[in-house]
Amino acid sequence: MEKITSKQNARVKAWAKLATKKGREASGTYLLDGWHLVQEALNHKAKFHAIIVTDELLAQHQEDFPLGVPVFVVPADIAKFIGDTVTPQGIFAEVTLPEKTFDPSYVHDGAWLLLDAIQDPGNIGTMVRTADAAGFRGVVLGEGSADVFGPKVVRAMQGSQFHLEVLKGDLATWTDALQANNLPVYGSELNPEAKNYREIDPTLDFALIMGNEGQGMTEELAAKTTANLYIPITGDAESLNVGVAAGVLMFALKL
Repeated sequence: MEKITSKQNARVKAWAKLATKKGREASGTYLLDGWHLVQEALNHKAKFHAIIVTDELLAQHQEDFPLGVPVFVVPADIAKFIGDTVTPQGIFAEVTLPEKTFDPSYVHDGAWLLLDAIQDPGNIGTMVRTADAAGFRGVVLGEGSADVFGPKVVRAMQGSQFHLEVLKGDLATWTDALQANNLPVYGSELNPEAKNYREIDPTLDFALIMGNEGQGMTEELAAKTTANLYIPITGDAESLNVGVAAGVLMFALKL
């Protein structure tokens, strides 16, 4: 165990850089902020590089730390410097970024959420967490989506990245491959040609595409889907937040 008291410490600077995509890609790691996320990583055998903790949290959780993982004790000001929140919880874990390759041509079952250029970290985290709750097998982030291991997304996922597949991929390729394997792929659209989602029978094996917050799905993907669906709005709101719409559709479509 080592105490660090200076923000100029090389390790502190490296941990702070994990708030950036460039920093995460350079190190191959990302940061978990808070005991709940650290505990999820422990429960799911994530590869730990370091635990960073204040004295207060050390006293509460030291017995839970995995053997052989370096532990660094820091004061509150350094915890705030490392963290991406105004009031960090006082415990962090640096863990390895997943390096998963996944060929969709081998996917023959399960429910999959495909995110087409979703840019808001909170929306991505909410949808990953909701997919987890709805029993989905995985989430695939297409080009233009925010980095799923950025601090805001990681907080919003609340550990769901440990419960299901979270992948990057070309959504056109995924759509073609899943349909070739007899999985319907549904899009979400505000379009007179789209179907009311209530017309679709729930099933175990399918994919759902949610499009960009402002532009929706790309025309290329919209043309490839088995069907595009809409949620009837009976009030005066023009549209639903994409995370809310995804939640409605995931629970309605999943058997």
